[in-house]
Amino acid sequence: MPPCPSTSVSRLKQSLFAAATFLFSACGLAGKPVPEISVQELKARRDQKEEFILLDVREPKEYSIARIDGSILIPLGALPARLSELDKNTKLIVHCKGGVRSAKAVRLLSEKGYDAVNVAGGIDAWSISIDTSIPRY
Repeated sequence: MPPCPSTSVSRLKQSLFAAATFLFSACGLAGKPVPEISVQELKARRDQKEEFILLDVREPKEYSIARIDGSILIPLGALPARLSELDKNTKLIVHCKGGVRSAKAVRLLSEKGYDAVNVAGGIDAWSISIDTSIPRY
């Protein structure tokens, strides 16, 4: 006896849902949104002399092209091995070129007990809105 069409459709929906959940999890798209600030808020915090570490998670070649003064470079791929270089008692403001790698870094840092936020739009947004002398690439 062939399966009931509604049962087959239901099983297909369940399989598709399970596959989508797996893919979103594997891509880092599942879970809570990453806390983030705008480049305008980053500038305000710098202007107010707020204490934080500005962490750049781009690659060294990118850092040599453009950087925000006062930032420290720890590429995303090296971050897990270099966590001990970061103070858990100091807020981390994390950026990359556009915000994707830094969002991944913020997730990792948060899981490890750091207080970290992502800079929305990254150095690209900074160079457009705050400091046009920083080259865009």
